[in-house]
Amino acid sequence: MPNSPSIEETTTEDPAQIGGPWRVVLWDDNEHTYEYVIMMLMDVCKMTPEQAFSHAVEVDAQKKTVVFAGELEHAEHIQDLILNYGPDPLLPASKGSMSATLEG
Repeated sequence: MPNSPSIEETTTEDPAQIGGPWRVVLWDDNEHTYEYVIMMLMDVCKMTPEQAFSHAVEVDAQKKTVVFAGELEHAEHIQDLILNYGPDPLLPASKGSMSATLEG
C-alpha cells in the first residue's frame, strides 16, 4: 500500500470530530476488506487502530462514514489521498480505491 505524506501525527482525537465545516465521506463497497479500510484510515487520516476499526464498522453497517472534518483545502487533500490509495491487495476483485466525497 502506498505511503502518504504525513499531515499530522496520530492523535487520540477522531479526525472526523474535529476541524472545520468540510467533511470527507467514505462510501461502502464490496471491493475492500476491513483490513484495507483500517490500514488506509490509519495511513491517510492518521487515526488510531481503534478509531479506524470503528469507522470500518460504520461504513459497513451504514454504507458511509465521515472520516475527516476540516477546512476545504485539507479535506480535498484527504479525499485525494483516499481516491488514489489503490486497490485492496487482499481481494483480487478490487480494481481501485474506495469512493470518498466532500460535504460542506
